[in-house]
Amino acid sequence: MALSKVIFLTHLKLLTKPHRPPPSSFVSLRSLSFATPEEAAAERRRRKRRLRIEPPLNSLRSQSHPQQQPHHSSPPKNPNAPKLPEPVTALTGNRLVLHNKILTLIRLNDLDEAALLTRHSVYSNCRPTVFTCNAVMAALLRQSRYSDLLSLHRFVNQAGIAANVVTHNLLINAYVDCRKTDTALEHYKQLINDAPFNPSPTTYRILIKGLVDNNKLDRAIELKDEMLVKGLDADPIVYHYLMLGQARVGNGDGVFGLFEELKEKMGGVVSDGVVCGDLMKGYFLRGMEKEAMEVYNEAYDEAAGQVLKYRMSAVAYNSVLDALSKNGKFDEAVNLFGRMMAKHDPPMKLSVNLGSFNVMVDGYCAGGRFEDAIRVFNSMGEMRCRPDTLSYNNLIEQLCNNGMLAEAEELYKQMGEKGVSPDEFTFVLLMDSCFRDGRPDDAAGYFKTMIDSKLRPNLGVYNRLIEGLVKVGKVDEAKSFYELMVGKLKMDDASYELMMKALFGTGKADEVLAMVGGLLRDEGLEFSAELQEFVKGELGKEGREEDLVKLMEDVEREKAEAAAKEAEAAEKAKASARAAVSSLLPSKLFGNKEEEKAEEEESVAETASETDSVDAVPVEEATVGENRSEATSE
Repeated sequence: MALSKVIFLTHLKLLTKPHRPPPSSFVSLRSLSFATPEEAAAERRRRKRRLRIEPPLNSLRSQSHPQQQPHHSSPPKNPNAPKLPEPVTALTGNRLVLHNKILTLIRLNDLDEAALLTRHSVYSNCRPTVFTCNAVMAALLRQSRYSDLLSLHRFVNQAGIAANVVTHNLLINAYVDCRKTDTALEHYKQLINDAPFNPSPTTYRILIKGLVDNNKLDRAIELKDEMLVKGLDADPIVYHYLMLGQARVGNGDGVFGLFEELKEKMGGVVSDGVVCGDLMKGYFLRGMEKEAMEVYNEAYDEAAGQVLKYRMSAVAYNSVLDALSKNGKFDEAVNLFGRMMAKHDPPMKLSVNLGSFNVMVDGYCAGGRFEDAIRVFNSMGEMRCRPDTLSYNNLIEQLCNNGMLAEAEELYKQMGEKGVSPDEFTFVLLMDSCFRDGRPDDAAGYFKTMIDSKLRPNLGVYNRLIEGLVKVGKVDEAKSFYELMVGKLKMDDASYELMMKALFGTGKADEVLAMVGGLLRDEGLEFSAELQEFVKGELGKEGREEDLVKLMEDVEREKAEAAAKEAEAAEKAKASARAAVSSLLPSKLFGNKEEEKAEEEESVAETASETDSVDAVPVEEATVGENRSEATSE
């Protein structure tokens, strides 16, 4: 008892003392200074690491009670708003690995595999970014594979990958290269109206260059004014294209008017040398050769070997080269080209590009110096330039037009060795040259190679092939190409008449009738009245008009018999289906009405017979039965 009293008094003293919380270890550490700066930095890193692992309580509280947040904190999203493209920061991790893998395929010129991998990755765990898709589409554009580019863009768009301004520029560039400027302008309007971003200066460069190249200079000037109204700065490249267009139509005043406008927009000084060549062309148009060469000397001082007034790039030098070579100053152009190649030091200094070689090739070909043109063309690799399909086509066309088919075919072989894919125009150039040189078999071979390469020749190319083969008497080969292309091309009456006339000329009227039968039996083809009159007239020369009438009647009868057989087969299929269903499922579900009616009549008859038997029982027997039942109940 005494012990418990002592314990109670001690406990009471403790309760009467003021309560002080134990000192926090964190406060004690913070109150002390660190011995070295390294220890202080280590402590800061430890606190940051702890905050990353254990976030503050207020952040956890805001996440655990989302309903307490006010509803007006963020406005509701519009489901019809255009989707914003991904930023470049999305290109990380596995998506960056995928991007680099596709870039490797592009460098190896395996564009089919690159496009296929992009398509497969869209629905995988690693979706490609818009930058990866743009890289593949840009590679397809460089090789003029416009149909593949549009197909990939359509697929990416349907997959929900938001396009950025580069995507729109690639698409507009493809339309412009295909000479579909109206479609390009429609897409430009769609970009302005629907896209969540504005067009870039590159957009206007592509469009204006395409309009100028397609002889739509007035619309190009209007588009330049729209660019300025939208607040974009005056672009010397845009004015260069417009001044070049004015020079092409021989309007020297328009060239200088645009230059003065650009000079005013840029504060009185134009330092970009891209306009030097255009100014030279303007002076040449006015007959002012001295002033034109003064501009050339201002662009490049021959004595000092350095830029004076203008900032010259490869594009600027190309403009000067073109002005010199097309105005009787090709020797000066050759000297300037040599200095450009001497200054070229990639990647620090780029004074030569693919356009430089194209200008010089055209200049040499214009002067009849084709060997020099081939030599300059083959020297592109020394300057780290790679020719494209358009460059090859340019030189092949020059050689074919001047009877140098053998040299053109050597260039064609180089395309395969250097991984450059020929297009339809390449094969058409070679095919036409082979026909001119009396080599129809080689011409047909080039056409077949074009088909095997999955290229799509148009109807005009097909007609030229048929006409060339028919002229040399190779009607059977022409007929084989007709059978090859009749299902791939939408032919017109002139194409059919060309082939039929060749067959009639060689006494093969039966083959013409076979062709007509194919036209009549194919629902997708049309045997027009004009073509019918042509065939009837040719058959009339041989006294076989009735053969065409009989053929048409036979085909109509075949179609009617085929339709009847199809209807009969359909009825049989329906009947067998009904029988199969009836045998598998109860009759009550699908109702055999006659059987149900018979069963009902049978049940009614049985009920009536039972009633008649009950009514026929004697009264005495009924009474006895009642008495027995009463006795039993008792």
